[in-house]
Amino acid sequence: MMTANEIRDSYLKFFESKGHVIVPSAPIVVKDDPTLMFTNAGMNQWKDIILGTKEPDPRRRTDSQKCLRVSGKHNDLEEVGRDSALSHHTMFEMLGNWSFGDYFKEGAIDYAYEYLVDVLHLDPKDLYVTVFEGDASENLGRDDEAAGYWAKHFPKNHIVNGNKHDNFWEMGDTGPCGPCSEIHIDFRSEEEKAKVPGEELVNKDHPQVIEIWNIVFMQYNRKADGSLEPLKMHVIDTGMGFERLVRLMQGKSSNYDTDIFTSIITEIENLSGKKYSHTFPEGPNGEGTNAEQKVDIAIRVVADHLRAVAFSIADGQLPSNAKAGYVIRRILRRAVRYAYTFLDQKAPFMYKLVPVLVHEMGGAYPELPAQQELISRVIKEEEDSFLRTLEKGIQLLNGDMDELKKNAKTQLDGEKAFRLFDTYGFPLDLTELICGENGFTVDEEGFDREMAKQKARARNAAAVENGDWVEIKNGEQEFVGYDYTEYECHILRYRKVTQKKNTFYEVVLDHTPFYGEMGGQVGDQGSLVSENETVDVIDTKRENNQSVHIIKKLPQNIEADFMACVDTDKRNASAANHTATHLLDYALKQVLGGHVEQKGSFVSPTTLRFDFSHFQKVTDEELRQVERLVNKMIREDYALDEHRNVPIEEAKELGAIALFGEKYGDKVRVVRFGPTCEFCGGIHATSTGRIGFFKILGESSVAAGVRRIDAITGDQCEEAIYQVEDTLKAIRALFNNAKDLKATIAKHIEENAAMKKSIESFRQQAVERTVKKLVENTINVNGTTVVKATLPIDPASAKDIVFKVREKISSNLLCVLGTVHEGRPALSVMLSDDMVSEHELNAGKMIREAAKLIQGGGGGQPHYAQAGGKNADGISAAVDKVIELANL
Repeated sequence: MMTANEIRDSYLKFFESKGHVIVPSAPIVVKDDPTLMFTNAGMNQWKDIILGTKEPDPRRRTDSQKCLRVSGKHNDLEEVGRDSALSHHTMFEMLGNWSFGDYFKEGAIDYAYEYLVDVLHLDPKDLYVTVFEGDASENLGRDDEAAGYWAKHFPKNHIVNGNKHDNFWEMGDTGPCGPCSEIHIDFRSEEEKAKVPGEELVNKDHPQVIEIWNIVFMQYNRKADGSLEPLKMHVIDTGMGFERLVRLMQGKSSNYDTDIFTSIITEIENLSGKKYSHTFPEGPNGEGTNAEQKVDIAIRVVADHLRAVAFSIADGQLPSNAKAGYVIRRILRRAVRYAYTFLDQKAPFMYKLVPVLVHEMGGAYPELPAQQELISRVIKEEEDSFLRTLEKGIQLLNGDMDELKKNAKTQLDGEKAFRLFDTYGFPLDLTELICGENGFTVDEEGFDREMAKQKARARNAAAVENGDWVEIKNGEQEFVGYDYTEYECHILRYRKVTQKKNTFYEVVLDHTPFYGEMGGQVGDQGSLVSENETVDVIDTKRENNQSVHIIKKLPQNIEADFMACVDTDKRNASAANHTATHLLDYALKQVLGGHVEQKGSFVSPTTLRFDFSHFQKVTDEELRQVERLVNKMIREDYALDEHRNVPIEEAKELGAIALFGEKYGDKVRVVRFGPTCEFCGGIHATSTGRIGFFKILGESSVAAGVRRIDAITGDQCEEAIYQVEDTLKAIRALFNNAKDLKATIAKHIEENAAMKKSIESFRQQAVERTVKKLVENTINVNGTTVVKATLPIDPASAKDIVFKVREKISSNLLCVLGTVHEGRPALSVMLSDDMVSEHELNAGKMIREAAKLIQGGGGGQPHYAQAGGKNADGISAAVDKVIELANL
């Protein structure tokens, strides 16, 4: 039986033998494409070629691509571990082969058949293929061309027509698209096959008749108005689910029974003490119907989600509360929640699975062993944090259930259930589980309404309408920004974009000095100048390997000759900050050690932020060493040593280090400043001396094992020095321009501390005198000792007084103190324990009602509560109101 690694290798070697170049997987996290957060298909990294903005070289390629489908149109998250075929995953590998303007339908079909039948020795009697049946609304006929090529290999009953949903692939609402052919396999028993022919079960969600390969014939472009036009270059894009293929080749009934997952599942069993029973979920929505099935679902969820989270962290995406980081956090928390609920894991344990994952997949994906410690630390920290959140959510839910009992209700309000989900990550099914164990139900419809409202808000906030590209001239863009800040140009194409009711235009130029935002460096601003007008460029984005210029209005003459002019002040400031990050990276490695690796950066004309791997706080002494080394390199005034279009292996020989999570082409740009050497496509200072000066503002933690430095350079440092100088002058003036300012301040602090101590002593004496006086002047009301007063003291003293009164009078006590301090009224209520237990009084409830008389509010415990307000004139009435409410 072939192992998973052998199957992956056989696919790549087969297509290599057919003239395809084996290329590495792109990172699972997409960094420079505004339309995607994660790689969700093998074709993502070739979008620029497919869209015609980059020439394909080579034209035949093959790889095994890491993919993640957890958001948007392609979202398998809720299916994981509980779908009927147990074949859905968050993170999965997509085996793919591509042809860009080379072979098309016949070649792709012949290669697919040869690999499956002649190499893997699958029985063609078990294989079925689909072809697009056509769509009258699109004026598209059946894909008879593909059907004809399939007919060379399969009888007619194995070629099945498929509808537009299944057999017409689209990149998105607009862009390249075309018919596709899916290859399905029927691995039912011979007896089952005799009863129902396989062709009747294709695309019918049968767990044993499943799709394994999709071959997309990209031949159209979908325009914004919905119409189709022929694509300039035909593209073959195929994707075969690696996990499904391994399942078939190893004869397993589920992907989780293959050697991709078995080692991880075994370790989960060892750590949790739970047994994996290989069950399939039998509930109507994929839920388990007994304890055994629920445990199995949880184990599958943990095994799957571990891979998604680990690969994302390895590729540079840390869990957070925004965008891609939030998605990763959500995946991890879903796994923790399943482990908490069904595997009885109340402490972090997923991080302990990382070594097994690295052992199984580290050979194919070296980023895993290289980042193993970081992955483990981040996962453990996230587990710790979410387990604390779960405990807090459970406490809140217990409180909600107590309220239901008091009010004789049996259903938890949907809004409360949604608040638990939205604020504490508490999923509905966990809320239902806990409520069910306590005899309550949950208002699912109310929960769904709140969820729908939130989704609508998110859609409205993110809604973007892109018009079709209007082509003015043919041609490709040439970036000249490394050498020029002004350049003659023409508009190649533009489109209208509407977002949040704001309209702007995206413009592509034939030649541009404008740098598009990429790699953490912001895009250039500037202007397009023609003979008759000037149009401001408010930003520049990077999309499909080209600079897209953002303007608020179109030029009057769109076909005019323009001069593209970059705002050089902003460009130079941004470039200086960018170059400083290279020097900082080098300095951190020298001071802290070679384990330091860049984990992210952001540079603009006014901002320098640098994230790096390090497992403890950087000391003040270390930060000072880093600053000194960076500034020394600035004073050395190292000139920019730039190498463009260098083959990547040659670049590595120059000393440049490739970062995990970054996508590099066959040829790269290498940037050197003195001892520093990095792959980099950004804009830099012409020499380090142009930076001027470098100063660290702060160092902090971003996540487990990741630190952040915020810094400034150049004239910002100059302004910071002036601010410090002015502040010191102002402070010195406060101390009569003392010569030894430090000693003078220390003396004042010491004297102030002594005075505070004396004042506190006087305050305590006053408190004791007040307590003595109050105790001596109590009122007895039906056996209850009532202490009441209105005093001009601060709230802290009032608190001390009521607690000391309680020490003196330990039973049958009601103490109410009204105070006014600096014009602000406050109430303090103290009850002895027996007044709470026997008389059922509650200081918190009483004070909330009485506080209305001082236009305020408050609360507290049953025996002690405080309230503040605005109306000092009502304080006496409020004191009396508390005594009235006690109903003595």
